[in-house]
Amino acid sequence: MGILNIRELRGQLVPGQRLLGLDLGEKTIGLALSDTTLAVATPFKTLKRGKFKADATILTGLIAEHHVGGLIVGLPLNMDGSEGPSVQSARAFARNFSALSDCPVVLVDERLSTAAVTRTLLEADASRRQRASAVDKMAAAYILQGALDQLRNPSL
Repeated sequence: MGILNIRELRGQLVPGQRLLGLDLGEKTIGLALSDTTLAVATPFKTLKRGKFKADATILTGLIAEHHVGGLIVGLPLNMDGSEGPSVQSARAFARNFSALSDCPVVLVDERLSTAAVTRTLLEADASRRQRASAVDKMAAAYILQGALDQLRNPSL
């Protein structure tokens, strides 16, 4: 299927499918799942990163188990829109995963997602340990929710 944009993904989805959001970190991958109406993103889990093949195997299993019709992968652009090493890593992950799976992948701008989630957790008075365990999957939900909002906008 390959790497698509939001408009292309909209045409590929089958009713009842979910989307899986990914926040790719150096040590972990935050995951979030949409509901089957593609309206709400919910933090799901955090995976400890391993070798790509092992991570891809886990994701492929989750895709089948949860009837996922597409992956939404956060693209960590710099604030000025330029691309650094983490963007290259996210693009490589998406490209490599697309070569192994028929599940479409969409890369979306994730600027400020971790900062927004951390701020929310601080306002909720979450402890450092609570923030550490929740921030990745909540950032994935933030990224996924932005994509879901774009999917529902017919002008995009």
